[in-house]
Amino acid sequence: MSEPPGPVARSSTVEDYLEQILDLINTKGYARVADIALGLKISQASVTNMVQRLDSEGLLKYEKYRGLVLTTAGETLARNIMQRHQLLTDFLRMLGVDEDVIYHDVEGMEHHISPQTLHAIEALVAGLQKNPDLLTRIKHQANG
Repeated sequence: MSEPPGPVARSSTVEDYLEQILDLINTKGYARVADIALGLKISQASVTNMVQRLDSEGLLKYEKYRGLVLTTAGETLARNIMQRHQLLTDFLRMLGVDEDVIYHDVEGMEHHISPQTLHAIEALVAGLQKNPDLLTRIKHQANG
């Protein structure tokens, strides 16, 4: 999982938008400003401003009143964000962390974790999947 360089990749707000847009496209087949606003619990005006910014940065194509589509760069970034989110969720779930805690923690961690730490967690998850006895001992210690 590699992160693209540049300031866009470091903005948690941009990441939240791209993640929401890709999720809408995957579930509904399209993403509209109203749906993004509902999903992120913010005003449509705020969404319109950000969508215009993402358009100017080449992450999506936006036509007023018609909707939007992610560019290749935008979709790649959004998929990386979703993969990072899923890896962190799987890792904490694997350790037996409560679902409400997982959601809260992943939302806090996903925007601030370094690629190096993410790769370490990815390797750890793979190792724990291959060694269920070790995973059982870790879960017992963590939750006992």
